[in-house]
Amino acid sequence: MNGFTFSPALGWLTGGVLAGILTVLAVVEIVQFTRRRGTGTTDETVWACVRRTLMLLLAAVMTLTPSVVAPTTSRAINATDVILAVDVTGSMAVSDAAYGADEPITRIDAARKAVHDVTAAYPGASFAAIRFGASGTLDVPLTPDAPAIDNWADTLTLESTSVSTGSSLDAPIDQLLVTAKSIRESHPDDAIVLYLISDGEQTSDKTRRTFSSLRRYLDDGFAVGVGSAEGGKIPAIADGVGTAESNVTNQWAIDPDTGQPGISKMDETNLKDIADEISGSFVALDAATTLKDAVSAKTSNQWRVTSTVKQRTRTTPVVWPLAIALGVLLAWELGAWIATSRRLL
Repeated sequence: MNGFTFSPALGWLTGGVLAGILTVLAVVEIVQFTRRRGTGTTDETVWACVRRTLMLLLAAVMTLTPSVVAPTTSRAINATDVILAVDVTGSMAVSDAAYGADEPITRIDAARKAVHDVTAAYPGASFAAIRFGASGTLDVPLTPDAPAIDNWADTLTLESTSVSTGSSLDAPIDQLLVTAKSIRESHPDDAIVLYLISDGEQTSDKTRRTFSSLRRYLDDGFAVGVGSAEGGKIPAIADGVGTAESNVTNQWAIDPDTGQPGISKMDETNLKDIADEISGSFVALDAATTLKDAVSAKTSNQWRVTSTVKQRTRTTPVVWPLAIALGVLLAWELGAWIATSRRLL
C-alpha cells in the first residue's frame, strides 16, 4: 500500500526552516491585509490576498517535498563490478601495517579498513568477495549489498598455522578466473575491477603462476600491499573456528629452517609484478595512503535495473501538482499586476 510522507530534498533542518519562514510570511500577509482593509492605505483586494497567501503556503509545502512511499523489489545498480580478494595467511596477523594513521595495526585490520573504503568508493556497484590462503574461496558471490561485504571483511579469520603450507600468491587465481569469467558472461558490458590485498609474501617453493590470464576479463585492477619492508614476527594461529583474531596466540610461528620465530616482510616487488600482469596499479597502504584515493578511472557510468528478493521502500517526490498550481497563481499575479499598471498609466 502506498503511503504519503514528507521527504525534504534540502534536509529537514534547511527545509523545515524555509517552510517555517514561508508560513510566517503567509500569516503576515493575512494580518497586514486585515489591518489595512477599509483604511484606504492599500488597494489590495481580497482575491489578491488569497492568491498571495496560497502562493506562500504552496511554496512552503513544496519545500518539504511531499512524497509517496511504495514497496518495490526493483533496484538500480551501477554497471561496475568489484572483486575483492584478501590474503588470510598467518603473516597477515603481523602488526606492522598502517592505514591513514601512524598507529601500527595488523595487516588484516588494514585489509578490513581497505575493504570498507572500497565499498564506500563505489556507490551502487556490485561486489564479490574472495579470501585466499592455501587456496582461494568465494565467500560472497556478486551482490549489490555493500554492507554484506563489510560484514564479511569484519569477520575474516586467519588461516591456522598447522594447515599453512607456505604463502603462495597464486592461490586465488583459479577462483578469480571462475568468478571474473562468470561476471563477464552475465554482464558483458560491465566494468570489472579487481582489488587484491596482500602482504605480497611468497614463501612456497613452487614457482608462482602469472595473473595475466585475468586480463581478458578485467577492465582495471589494483595490487594492494599491507605491511612494511621492516616486517615483524608472525604470531601462531591456533586451530579451530573463531571470530576475527580470536585464534591469534601469544606465541610465534617458528621458521623450520632457522628454528627461530619467523619474520614476515611486505614484498613490493611481487605485488608490482602482479599489478603489471593484470595491467593495473600497485598501491602500498601506509599512514598517508588509503584506498579512498585508489578508485578506478574505468568505472561504468551506466545503470541497470534488477529485481531483488528483499523488498524495500521507494520514496517518489510528488511536487508537480503543486508546481502547476503555483504556476497558475503566479500567472494570475502577473496578469493582475499588468492590468493594474495599465490603469495607472
